[in-house]
Amino acid sequence: MPELLHLPANADASAIVAALEQDGAVILDNVISPEFIAALREETDPYMDSTSNGEDPFAGFKTTRTGGLLVRSEKCRELIEHATILDPCREFLAPFCEKVQLHLTQIIRIRPGETAQAIHRDKWAWGKHLSHLEPQFNTIWALTDFTAENGATQVVPGSTKWPDGQDIKPDQVTKAEMKAGSVLIYSGSVFHGGGANNSDGDRIGINITYALGWLRQEENQYLSCPPELAKDLSRTLQELAGYAMGQYALGYYTPPGAPGEEPEVVPPQYALGVRQDLSSMGGTGDLEALQKALKT
Repeated sequence: MPELLHLPANADASAIVAALEQDGAVILDNVISPEFIAALREETDPYMDSTSNGEDPFAGFKTTRTGGLLVRSEKCRELIEHATILDPCREFLAPFCEKVQLHLTQIIRIRPGETAQAIHRDKWAWGKHLSHLEPQFNTIWALTDFTAENGATQVVPGSTKWPDGQDIKPDQVTKAEMKAGSVLIYSGSVFHGGGANNSDGDRIGINITYALGWLRQEENQYLSCPPELAKDLSRTLQELAGYAMGQYALGYYTPPGAPGEEPEVVPPQYALGVRQDLSSMGGTGDLEALQKALKT
């Protein structure tokens, strides 16, 4: 059975990217402390405890999935913009985009008695139309120990280039066992799936994923985190949520209002009250030039 590479918490971005390109997944050990996890769970457990189990085999009949973490938890926001993650994320996805974005935030709790999830690729969220490129950089942060018994994520190392219809054999699958505080990093192209929980305790992890800035997000961040809430976030989080241009002319909008009351074309951060320094935010370039280009 193949094994996943474990790297230290301070591994540099190039080492992480190299592991992803080779195996499609890598584990960073002991990135966050028990105290950080305790504080995070104090913020998020009330939401998790009020979340119902899934309603189909893929979501899991004994699995809960709690989203909206960008708004709900300060500690989750720290994970979302964690430099140890964002630096290799940007490097890994750089061949395919100018900007990365937050794709999904979700606490996944696999309860005792849950069966194994079907092996799949996360990039199938867009169907099977992106076989020619890598659209995602994904993480699962362990809030409890991940063990073979309690549902550690199943991963098929080296499977990123396999055809979508590949028959996965048991001896090609490994389990991403790791201690609480560690993080599994994996690509959107690697075959994987949640494990079966044959223990007497919950397996809890936070799935935070990033995607190319020109793709539609799985979790609609504009609705989960509307402008009145996003305006108070850091600039990094605002841009990750999508309040920035994804490319030169991707993501602009026309503000509502009476004729002549607002500019005709503005970048997304205008919705957050930004009226100055737009040229330095999100790769918009000169606002007047953008407006002229879009009219031609």
